[in-house]
Amino acid sequence: MSDQPTYTPPKVWTWDRDNGGAFASINRPIAGSTHEKELPVGRHPLQLYSLATPNGVKVTVMLEELLAAGHTGAEYDAWLIKINEGDQFGSGFVAVNPNSKIPALVDRSGPAPLRVFESGAILLYLAEKFGAFLPTDHVTRTECLSWLFWQMGSAPYLGGGFGHFYAYAPMKIEYAINRFAMEVKRELDVLDRRLADSEYLAGSEYTIADMAVWPWYGALAKGLVYGAGEFLAVHEYKNVQRWTDAIALRPAVKRGRMVNRPFGEPSEQLLERHEASDFDTKTQDKVQKAT
Repeated sequence: MSDQPTYTPPKVWTWDRDNGGAFASINRPIAGSTHEKELPVGRHPLQLYSLATPNGVKVTVMLEELLAAGHTGAEYDAWLIKINEGDQFGSGFVAVNPNSKIPALVDRSGPAPLRVFESGAILLYLAEKFGAFLPTDHVTRTECLSWLFWQMGSAPYLGGGFGHFYAYAPMKIEYAINRFAMEVKRELDVLDRRLADSEYLAGSEYTIADMAVWPWYGALAKGLVYGAGEFLAVHEYKNVQRWTDAIALRPAVKRGRMVNRPFGEPSEQLLERHEASDFDTKTQDKVQKAT
C-alpha cells in the first residue's frame, strides 16, 4: 500500500472528463438532459423505463409478482433504457426522473400521468396501489420498511463502492477495495444473522423488502456480480444462500430477471416487455432486428 502514489486534493475540484474508468462517458457533475428524446408509450397504464441492473430487476420482479397474484391492473410496458449510450439523459426520461437513473415509472391510470422514480419508492408505490407484498399489521410493516430502506442505504457501498473499485476503476487501489470489501462483508453478515431467525427479511412473508435486497445481494451470494464470489467468500453466508435460492425458484422472479436485459444468455433476455406472451415469442428478437 505504501508504494501507491499519494494524492493531495486541489483547493477547488474540477471535472476531468476523461477520468472515471468504464463509465467516464456517462458520468458528469451536472443534472438535466443532454438531448431531446421523447419516451415511447405503450397501451398499458403502467409504463416502465429501465434496464436489468439490480435496481431495475427489483421493479420488474414486483410487477411480475403482482400479475402472478392476480392483479391484472399491473400489466405494463417495459422499455429498454441503454444507460451506456446515455438514454437516461434524454429530455423525456429526465422529465420522469430528474436524477437520470433507472428505473422510472409512469402510472397513466389516473386523470393525469404520475411519475415515480427511485426503485424503493416504486416498490412502495406499487405495494400500496395494489395492496400486496406489504404487511398490513403495524409491527411487520415497520420491519418490512426498515429492510427496504436498509437496502437503499447499503447497496451504494456494494455497487458504487466495492463494485466500482474492484471491477471498473481504471486502477486497483488497495485501500479502496479493502475498505469497501469490509463493508460489503459486514452487510452480508447483517443479512445472514437476520435470515438465521426469519424465513424472509420481514418475517414469514415474502415482501417488497426481499424484492429490493435479492437482486443485489442474492446475485452477489451466487458470484454473479463483479466476479467477486470467491474474493468475498460468499459461500460462508449459509442463510443468505438459502434465502437466495428460495427466491430464485419463484416463476415471477425468473420472468422479472429477463425484462430489459440486453446481456447474458440470449434465452434469459427480453429487451422489451409489452404482453405476458412476450416471454414465449421473444420480443427481443424483433427489437434487435429493428435496431
